[in-house]
Amino acid sequence: MTDRTQSTCVNVALGERAYDIEIGSDLIATAGGKIANLLATPRVFIVTDENVAVHWLDVLTASLRDAGIDYATKILPPGEQSKSFAGVEDLTHWLLDHGVDRKSTLIALGGGVIGDLTGFVAAITLRGIPFIQIPTSLLAQVDSSVGGKTGIDMPQGKNLVGAFHQPLMVLADTGTLDTLPRRQLLAGYAEVVKYGLINDRIFFEWCESHAAALIDGDATARRHAVEMSCRAKADVVAADEREAGQRALLNLGHTFAHAFEAEAGFSDDLLHGEAVALGCLHAFDLSRRLGLCPGQDHERVRAHMTSLGFQTTLDNIAGPTWTPDVILRHMGKDKKVEAGQITFILCRGIGEAFVSREVPADTLNALLSDILPS
Repeated sequence: MTDRTQSTCVNVALGERAYDIEIGSDLIATAGGKIANLLATPRVFIVTDENVAVHWLDVLTASLRDAGIDYATKILPPGEQSKSFAGVEDLTHWLLDHGVDRKSTLIALGGGVIGDLTGFVAAITLRGIPFIQIPTSLLAQVDSSVGGKTGIDMPQGKNLVGAFHQPLMVLADTGTLDTLPRRQLLAGYAEVVKYGLINDRIFFEWCESHAAALIDGDATARRHAVEMSCRAKADVVAADEREAGQRALLNLGHTFAHAFEAEAGFSDDLLHGEAVALGCLHAFDLSRRLGLCPGQDHERVRAHMTSLGFQTTLDNIAGPTWTPDVILRHMGKDKKVEAGQITFILCRGIGEAFVSREVPADTLNALLSDILPS
């Protein structure tokens, strides 16, 4: 059994902007004491959503009161639709109406949507104010809360408007995962296994052996997955904060995923993690078709995804025009495009990812024709 009194710290080494990711159970209940010394003034603005608030808002505010920290709270509707200019405007107006200043600190209490939106608003309000990430979903704990990427979606694509803005701290309370439905856990797990697929075959093998237990509630497996994922991402961010080089590898599967999400209208029909799982599978398929990756590795990834219950096709996802031309147009608006060339993360095998902008159009078109709903 996991010792609930212990936590693990992972440092994101960014010089004067370095910060810790604390991972463990019951961290929200003691959050006030952990963050008090980080605050320029004992006042924070909490941003959360309706689903998270039911479980964790009272726990957080009680810890803030115990630490003598004043707070105001903004509760948003759940879902990707909040990541919009309308959402930014609403949140910014609320902050200004409630007297935010440059010594104020925002707290993002929630999943990836809340973290991305709050971080972006923190980056642009008063030309930049501090914020703290308290991620409550598996996806946010292992990926989106770490590394300072913030942003909102546009009709043309996902996360096309944003800023790099590092948090003061990340508190990853793995106890929050107990409140998540299986679908959300699976969606988050796609970002866990991604780290193994990129450059850590041994971690992928751990995932093959422990993923089912992780999804079913094994606290030790969950904590290990979060820690390993955060360590992997922290190392990459420290070496390449603004995605000039190796950080792009963290986008394995995302060129496909963001295009699929855009065509699905950023709806709950296709969660981000579900799209990433599909994207990783198709990145391996594309690598196989290009003669870069052994077919058995592609099949091994497919078997792993299938064994956990991931949907491996787009057949039941609503989308008005699932055609190769439409998906290619979405891909062409991806933020990683350079000089008109779509960027893909391809693999020479499990744990051997690399960046490529030289995918032949006929091979990509053939793959899309095979995988898109007819």
